[in-house]
Amino acid sequence: MRATFKQLFQENRGFILFLMLMFAFRSAVADWNHVPTGSMQPTIEIGDRILVNKMAYDVRIPFTNVSLHRIADPVRGDIVIFDSKVSEKRLVKRVVGLSGDMIEMRDNTLRINGEVLSYTQAENGDMSEDLLGVRHIVRTKPFGSRLSNFAAIRIPEGQYLMLGDNRDFSADSRVIGLVPRDEIQGRARHVVLSFDYDNYYLPRGDRYLQAL
Repeated sequence: MRATFKQLFQENRGFILFLMLMFAFRSAVADWNHVPTGSMQPTIEIGDRILVNKMAYDVRIPFTNVSLHRIADPVRGDIVIFDSKVSEKRLVKRVVGLSGDMIEMRDNTLRINGEVLSYTQAENGDMSEDLLGVRHIVRTKPFGSRLSNFAAIRIPEGQYLMLGDNRDFSADSRVIGLVPRDEIQGRARHVVLSFDYDNYYLPRGDRYLQAL
């Protein structure tokens, strides 16, 4: 039996090495993530496959969360992927609050360090939010929800406040709490592929390599 396994390894070692290198690359360098919910709509659609740069912030040991070298820290407006210990899920959200920030939300209007953010009307009833220099689209319900308000909070060192762009339909820091730096896995800036779940999973041609 041992000889059989050894023989199989020798005959397929090139393929096995390829698989090991591919998984190591996806674990530590770059990967793509499937997005199954609408919490980041309209920026990210259900069925999008987003490209994740896993070396945007850290050089990590493959298959672990151990950082060998910190390259940079997330900045406000980044779309990040993190492994949430609270929700026990891998999530994608937008960085809204940084360490030291004082943040509150009233009727889906954010106030950061005393400054009320600017909102203007966009297409389809959505709003364009100026996140202190990073403009992006957010979606809200006409009459809000229980998520539309939260009291002022000071963000501690090493923590981040994450929000989904679909503000009334996102289990983000308003539900799971602040996100520690070591849970953040990478940054997403492009859609790789997208499949329309409501149309027989056909590819969405207009989403191919769409910038986020």
